[in-house]
Amino acid sequence: MKKKILILGGGISKERQISLETAKQVKKILKKKYKVLQSDLDENFEKKLKLFKPEIVFNALHGRFGEDGYAQTILEYHKIKYTHSGVLSSALAMDKIASKKIFNKNNLLTPKFIKFNNNLEVNSNLKSKIRKKLKFPVVVKPINEGSSVGVYISSQKNLKKNLVKLKKYKEVIIEEFIDGREIQVAILGKKRLGAIELKPRRKFYDYKAKYDTKSNTEHIIPVNLTKKNLDKVLNIALRAHKLLKCKGVTRSDFKFFRNKFYLLELNTQPGMTKLSLVPEIAAYKGMNFPRLLDWILKDASTNR
Repeated sequence: MKKKILILGGGISKERQISLETAKQVKKILKKKYKVLQSDLDENFEKKLKLFKPEIVFNALHGRFGEDGYAQTILEYHKIKYTHSGVLSSALAMDKIASKKIFNKNNLLTPKFIKFNNNLEVNSNLKSKIRKKLKFPVVVKPINEGSSVGVYISSQKNLKKNLVKLKKYKEVIIEEFIDGREIQVAILGKKRLGAIELKPRRKFYDYKAKYDTKSNTEHIIPVNLTKKNLDKVLNIALRAHKLLKCKGVTRSDFKFFRNKFYLLELNTQPGMTKLSLVPEIAAYKGMNFPRLLDWILKDASTNR
């Protein structure tokens, strides 16, 4: 009898469409080998769990309520094996401030930042604090969104305008803008899988650069780094993965500037679409998409 796999995709985050595309690509492969059901994270989800009785849930959600420990809590309550990281690791990685504090405490270089209560007035005191601690331009973004959702590079002039765009978020993070090369690293379990460099034609690797096929972001693999620097960035990503006690596959985003690697964030559920980076890195390393998905499924467990 074929093993039952439930693919969880969609959700209610800003990354819903990307999650559905990930679920679609995953389902296309898994249905050849397993009995597969795809479900959204809606009011019928738990009912489907009870009726279908999957042996494993492949969590293809991205963003809030899927990548932050919420869906993982439901699955642990039902004692069902699921993929990727567990409740606490997911919550820490999704919270940019919590994860950056852990990185700082363990001497992993990450851009300097301040937390801002977005209900407060954007005044000269805030700008003075930014100039003193961070310097302009700065990056303003939500504390707990993924895929560069709501990310703005801000000068003194347009800081207020960009913070107004994020008004629905009570708190935002304001961090120093790091110029330089975009390097992304994939970790698979306890293994350093590999790295890829991105050259977006846009100002930075934002949501559109990631998912718009017309954005013409150049993917460079192998990365043009010295062996020493490549080892260094792979080791930093593996250390971050371990510090947050992540499981399965993760992708860490870096900026490489003046021979230093700045860890921007760690993603516990990287995309599995046609434009996604982890499958591309895996393929370069000789692991095709079906093998990658099989590894992720075999790694699944309860109480992660």
